[in-house]
Order: sequence, then C-alpha cells, then structure tokens
Amino acid sequence: MTVTDQPAPSRQVMPAEERYAAELAFLAAHDTGPRPPGWALTPRAVVTFVCGSEGADLALPKRRAGLPSKLVITTKFVGERALVERCVVTLAGERGLLLTGEPGTAKSMLSELLSAAVCGTSALTVQGTAGTTEDAFRYGWNYALLLAQGPTAQALVDSPVLSAMRTGRVVRVEEITRCLPEVQDALVSILSDRRVSVPELTSTEDALVSAAPGFTVIATANLRDRGVSEMSAALKRRFNFETVEPIADADAEATLIRRQAVAAVQRAGAAFGVDDSVLDALVTVFRDLRSGRSAEGWDVERPGTVMSTAEAVQVAASLGVAAAYLPGGDALDLLPGHLLGVVRKDDPADHGRLLGYWDGPVRRRAEDGSAMWRRLWDLRGSLR
Repeated sequence: MTVTDQPAPSRQVMPAEERYAAELAFLAAHDTGPRPPGWALTPRAVVTFVCGSEGADLALPKRRAGLPSKLVITTKFVGERALVERCVVTLAGERGLLLTGEPGTAKSMLSELLSAAVCGTSALTVQGTAGTTEDAFRYGWNYALLLAQGPTAQALVDSPVLSAMRTGRVVRVEEITRCLPEVQDALVSILSDRRVSVPELTSTEDALVSAAPGFTVIATANLRDRGVSEMSAALKRRFNFETVEPIADADAEATLIRRQAVAAVQRAGAAFGVDDSVLDALVTVFRDLRSGRSAEGWDVERPGTVMSTAEAVQVAASLGVAAAYLPGGDALDLLPGHLLGVVRKDDPADHGRLLGYWDGPVRRRAEDGSAMWRRLWDLRGSLR
C-alpha cells in the first residue's frame, strides 16, 4: 500500500471514552467492587485504566457477551502510579483536583483519561482564556427563547459546569489561571456549596441547581503562567494540588515519543520511517537541555523555553512526515533545524544556548567516536 492508498481517518483525534471504549467496558465488568456514587468504574479500575495492567492479562470473573475473556490494559499515562492514585482518591472524595506542571507534561491528557474513566465522558470542558466569562462556569441564555418566553428553564443554557452538576459527572477546566480572577472565583461557591442559584427563575425547583453525587472538578494550570491570573486563597483551598513532573525514565520517554509520533504520522496517511537512532538522539538532546546536565554529567546551559515531551513528539512526527512525503533526505540531517524551531520560541538568546550545546556535548560525543554525533556536529552550520 502506498502513502496515498492509506484510508483517510474519519476524525483526527477521538476522545478517550471512544478510543478506549473496549477497555472501559472490560474494566467495568472485571472489577465489580464498591464504587463511589455516580462512578462508572471502581477507583482501582480507574488507576488500572490510566496506568495499564503492566502487560498482564486481566481475566473476567465470568464471560460477558461482547467482551473478551482476557485483556491487557494499555499504559496511557507515563508517570508515577502514586500520583494517579492520589488523583483518584481526591476525586472519590468529591474534592476539586488541580493538576499543575510545566507545559507538555500531559496534564490535559491525564485530566481527560480520569474524566473518561470516572464518569464516561471527557466532553464537559471549559477552556480557560483571558476572554472566558462567568457564564462558562454558571449559565447563559438562548436569547431567542428569552425574548419570546422570558427567563424560563427552557431558555436557560447550561454551562459545562452546570451540566456536570446536574448529572453527577466530572467537569474539566483547562488552564484555569488564564481566566480572570473574578471569573475563577465563580467556582468558589460551586465547590463549597455544591449548588448554583438562578435568580432569574421564579420557580423554586428551577431556580436552584444542586450537584448530583459524583460531581467534581479537574482543573489544570501551567507553572509558566504563574502570576498571569493568580488564584485566590479561597479557591486554592478548595482544590488538592498535584504536580505532574516530566518523565524521569529516558527509555519510557523514548517509547512514548515513538508511539505518539507513529500515531501522528499514521493520521497523516503515512507510515513512520524514522530510525530509532534518530529518535534516541532527539530524546537525548531534549533531556539534556531540559535538565541542564547531559547524561554523561556535563553541564548544559538550559534554554528558557520548555523542552517538553510534547514538543519532542511534535519534532519526531515532523521528521516522520518529512520522511514519508519528502523522501530522499536523511531524517538526522533535519533534526538540528527542528530543534532550533523549538528552542527559539521564547527567547532569542536561546539560539546561542543551543549552539553552546553543540559546542559542548555534541562535539565531545563526536570526538569520542560516535558516527551519529559526528554527523550532528558536522551539521552545526545549519543552526546559524
């Protein structure tokens, strides 16, 4: 099959509850233990869904129609299992969960996976921006119905938060610190009183919406955005904070980058044709620049931009697309240019830091006899 013969996907990205529907159905039948009110899975099954079954087959206690008798649950989030367990305990206690960390550490992905496993949907989401209004956390109006009928329950438009409260589900608030403080604080009473008042409605039943069992909030916040719209102390007290760190294990990060890049290139209608040696070099450079220290222990001047796993996936995917659609070149030859595109996003001085990395670890590895690093050293001129 040629590149152009690849079947076109119906959607670029599927939500977690659809992408992993078979695993969710299997886990619901596999673990029949106690569940918090409103939960689709047990807390233990939620952890297994996110972290995987470590390659082991899970067996159903008895056969169920439409389900396999055994299934390996894939690892979806590469990180500490203890972190995921703390997140699940927080949600089981119906307390707000705030995932913080550097950009590109999979906070949003973890939020999506937890929501899909806990309540069966990750779609109830508010994207925080400087233009987000309080209506995104409370409610709005269908103005055509409002003019025709006045303020009625039919004219009311639920926010994702209000929908989650009515149905006892998880609502996700992405980049909460991008919202203005007065907008953020709409969540204070929601997380403490667990109800929203609609004073425009005169009916007592319609004028007060109380949260159904299972309702809670998962928010994300970027450490790089600290101070953009600092959260109030009152709002902070209503969340449990969990920091999502960069992936510690180099092999695990390399495996994740390859898997995500392969999927991205396949969505582009091509097969992934980048050698593992090129990906190893990519991962090494990202980890060295991120930590400020090479694998050999040499000091490295860290750039101001975030050298995240997500950025590494994008570079690997770009190399894969180039190899598929612009054949004839060597993916390794393209690596310095893509790295420069990542490094120069925030501070022009980071260009010099990347050159310093080339003059340090790259040169020293080339002098030690590595053919791949020798080739990268020869490509230094492409960074100017």
